[in-house]
Amino acid sequence: MKFFRLLTPLLLTIVAVLCFAPAAWAFCGFYVAKADTKLYNKASQVVIARDEERTVLTMANDFQGEVKDFAIVVPVPTVLQKEQVRVTEPKIIERLDAFSAPRLVEYFDSDPCAVTDSVNLPAAAPRSRAVNQEAEKTSDRSLGVTVEARFNVGEYDIVILSAKESGGLETWLKRNGYKIPRGAKQLLKPYIRSSMKFFVAKVNLDKFEKSGYQFLRPLQISYQSPKFMLPIRLGMINATTEQDLIVYILSPQGQAEITNYRTVKIPSNTNIPLFVKDEFGEFYKSMFQTVYTKEDRKVGFLEYAWDMSSCDPCSADPLTQEELKQAGVFWLDDNSGSNLPVSPSFRRPSSKSNVFISRLHVRYTRDKFPEDLIFQQTANSESFQGRYVLQHPFQGELKCQAGREYKQSLPKRFEQEAQTLAKLTNWNIQDIRNKMKLSIGNLTYSWWENLLSWLGL
Repeated sequence: MKFFRLLTPLLLTIVAVLCFAPAAWAFCGFYVAKADTKLYNKASQVVIARDEERTVLTMANDFQGEVKDFAIVVPVPTVLQKEQVRVTEPKIIERLDAFSAPRLVEYFDSDPCAVTDSVNLPAAAPRSRAVNQEAEKTSDRSLGVTVEARFNVGEYDIVILSAKESGGLETWLKRNGYKIPRGAKQLLKPYIRSSMKFFVAKVNLDKFEKSGYQFLRPLQISYQSPKFMLPIRLGMINATTEQDLIVYILSPQGQAEITNYRTVKIPSNTNIPLFVKDEFGEFYKSMFQTVYTKEDRKVGFLEYAWDMSSCDPCSADPLTQEELKQAGVFWLDDNSGSNLPVSPSFRRPSSKSNVFISRLHVRYTRDKFPEDLIFQQTANSESFQGRYVLQHPFQGELKCQAGREYKQSLPKRFEQEAQTLAKLTNWNIQDIRNKMKLSIGNLTYSWWENLLSWLGL
């Protein structure tokens, strides 16, 4: 399973404002940029909505190439029927991406002379808080492959297969017009040994042309299984570079984590120099690569964990109830159930309607991630986000004693920001200081000359 995201420019747009007041220190924070999947030119996106043993899995199909060449083979734990498969709109995944992406925020210091108590600069930490279609079952005994189901959904022709050996499955797929990469045989073996089935999809060209869509829509499958896992090994066939995978896990409980690899939080809640506002995309990619290397390239990173009903600050509005249903959430209140993307047996009691989102980012290669990802849900509802802070100094006159002390504290604060950025990204510290010098030089008030001495100027 291998999907590609097209690389597009990062939009540095202010879309939300947050104001709050810790103690007597009032300030406002502005969301200014996000590290969404547009930063990566090879990134798969998967949405998993799961409660107990019930799962709705959505796969983003931003395939790059001729649609006639598109085909996917996804191991699944059970035989799927037509009513368990649907297509959904790419916008839902885009909304989840925008809502949960690591973000850059900026805050502005208040006038230190306007307060009487000595208050530390705000740390800006986030607040916690099928109709069954009876498909004709045929088998090719020489290959050991059985067609368990065959149907059409939207612009896709779907076949559900079981197999006795990987060579036979590979041969069957090729004979039936599925273009699969070399080396699939070896990677198919473990799934056959564990009695998994194979969800196979290709584009029905006639239906695609009539649909008017320019891109393939995401496929969504629902099933019940004790296995809470995501197969990633097939995505490594013929892969020449590291693959980025973003998994959005929606749960009525709390944070989700990977169990067969360590899950660690991305570095967060750090103050960094002001010039990063214009370089946030490069900053985040450098920071991610640095921590990825430090962790020996074999961990999954938690980039976001939050109750879907709120955010602090918000880089995008929380998804509506209807949008969450489109994303596969099947336990929300719905008297009719007519809009649910899964069978009625997936409905939950009306008292259970909360949605918690975990955003996991995995960068993987065959040598560091030899196993598929296995997840577990937890009761941990602690909020977390990848969040990086620009703290603007106060720009007015400072005539009081507190103001003079504030002024004297700034050089140390700026140096700390420079050191933090160098540690996070492995960028050269002197290059960082030089860029900070340019940033400071753009400010207009006279006493900055005293601070430039800190920069050796």
